[in-house]
Amino acid sequence: MTFLGEADALKGVERHNVLLDLSRPENVAEHSWHVALWALILAPDMPEGCDLSRAIAMLLIHDIVEIDAGDHSVAVAHDPHEIARKENAAAVRLFGLLPPDQGAHLHALWQEFEENATPTAVFAKRVDHMQPILQVFCAPEWHADHPEIAGHTLTEGRARRMAQDWPALDAHTRALMAGEAPAAGPLNNRLAFLAEADRLKRVNRATLVLKGARRENSAEHSWHVALYALILSEHAPQPIDAAKVITMLLLHDLVEIDAGDVPVFGAVDTAAVEAAEIAAADRLFGLLGEEGQPLRALWSEFEANESPEARFAKSLDRFNPPNQNLASGGGSWVEYNVTRDTFDRAVGSKIAAGAPALWDWIAPKVHDMIDSLQGAKA
Repeated sequence: MTFLGEADALKGVERHNVLLDLSRPENVAEHSWHVALWALILAPDMPEGCDLSRAIAMLLIHDIVEIDAGDHSVAVAHDPHEIARKENAAAVRLFGLLPPDQGAHLHALWQEFEENATPTAVFAKRVDHMQPILQVFCAPEWHADHPEIAGHTLTEGRARRMAQDWPALDAHTRALMAGEAPAAGPLNNRLAFLAEADRLKRVNRATLVLKGARRENSAEHSWHVALYALILSEHAPQPIDAAKVITMLLLHDLVEIDAGDVPVFGAVDTAAVEAAEIAAADRLFGLLGEEGQPLRALWSEFEANESPEARFAKSLDRFNPPNQNLASGGGSWVEYNVTRDTFDRAVGSKIAAGAPALWDWIAPKVHDMIDSLQGAKA
């Protein structure tokens, strides 16, 4: 939990990239969610020998070192040896917050990504290199200086081997660069879906991040709760497929692109929300054609909350925000005047149902803070 709390800081590290609507810089947490989603959606193009679940785990943690080392734009000259030194030191510190066996495992996974020598790391690196380029060229309008940077990265920079290594994706990107319509087909559908997913970064939630500095968006929440699944899966009350839980959590809030976020303590029309989310799922996963059907089914499984994986994923989705509120002096509990009984009914029961060990850990902390907040009001 110390590691997961520290990971919240990644939401405050800005990148040179901007959102597709050019409204603000992208942060590293929402980028990490997006590239993990990219790996999932582009899995049909994985090289032989690639392990998709491992690639997604790599991408969830690949930039965690930027909490200490910062992000470095490809457009700015820098000393790669100094960056490597800072990132290695950050990896030692951050993964060192975890239990030794788990910390060593994730540190090794991060190093595998950095060394780019296994089929899994190669796939994850290609996704990480191409996503920012297509973030530029898939936008309805292009940022003034970004097309030149993205084009150079593709033709002469770190993605220059893409024409050889991933020719279909390279051809698609070059068509967009030239202002031409890419070829129709599954790849075009996948990239249209991934571009649409960028809109999740503009859906704000009630929960506060960065110790109360601002509201969280649903994309960075999706990254953080998927990271929770990666770290905490051993605490599920029965055997689960952890990779399936992570995939559910990467997808679970995509419907908020159309339906919006519904605060757990707000007054809502449940039937209307469910209808809006089902319509959103139909539209969004429908962008993928037949390839979207298994993902649509996985989203429905999460919503039904009946399988062991869905119950644990739902519990994590409820477990993450209280930790954010604890770090921000109460956060949305203050705004919604949450009492202990209200919290236990709306949130605690959901956590306890799918992750009783996590509920036992957090309940006393939450109760103490809510009681303190209510006492201060009295």
